[in-house]
Order: sequence, then C-alpha cells, then structure tokens
Amino acid sequence: MSEEAAIPLCRSADLVDGGTAVAFDVVYGGQTCRAFAVRWQGTPHAYLNRCTHVAMEMDYQEGRFFDDTGRWLLCATHGAAYEPDTGACAGGPCRGGLVRIGLSESEGVVHWHTAWNLRPFTF
Repeated sequence: MSEEAAIPLCRSADLVDGGTAVAFDVVYGGQTCRAFAVRWQGTPHAYLNRCTHVAMEMDYQEGRFFDDTGRWLLCATHGAAYEPDTGACAGGPCRGGLVRIGLSESEGVVHWHTAWNLRPFTF
C-alpha cells in the first residue's frame, strides 16, 4: 500500500445530514481505535471516536453523535461539544479538537484516507 490510500467506507446515501454515523475501525499510532463518519451541511467528515477530555468513545448509542438539535457532536459521558465540520472543541471539558480523518466522496462512494499514522485495521 502506498503512503496514502483511499479506502472505501460507505455509500454516499448512508450518511445523512445530522444523522447516524458510519463507524469503522482504524489503527492510529499503533493502537486499534474506533472511528466514525458523519455528514454535516452536505459534506462528509470523519474523526476518531475518542473524546479529548478522557480518551473514551463518545457516542451515547451506536452511531449517535449529534445532539438533539443536530448542530453539535457530543461526548455522551462528559458533555464535551465539537464542531461537526472541523472537530474543534465548541464547549465543555474538551482538551483540543477531535482527531480528523481525511475523507473524499466520488461516484456515490465515501472513502477514508490513510496517513503515516493511520492505517486500516486488519485481523
């Protein structure tokens, strides 16, 4: 695999604005981590599923990251709020922003992109 590769994640239709996330596993910095992709204002975004306050998964139910208004990504445990389009801390007990994962979308498919410290999880 080259230094950076595009890995098919889901159909574009699977990501609905402010809706349920698509989860996937990655190896980040040598550790297996859960990640998620959401759509916000028409554009897909992906992050590690790891709150910056305490490194634990954020969703309160599988794939549920948006608050009731559909405006913020929330950590269900601590209430930290993040901007859906940048992962930046928007309030609460966060320490910096979420770890972003590059995405692209073409021909009805969303792909996530590997990096020097981000690889697909394999059994």
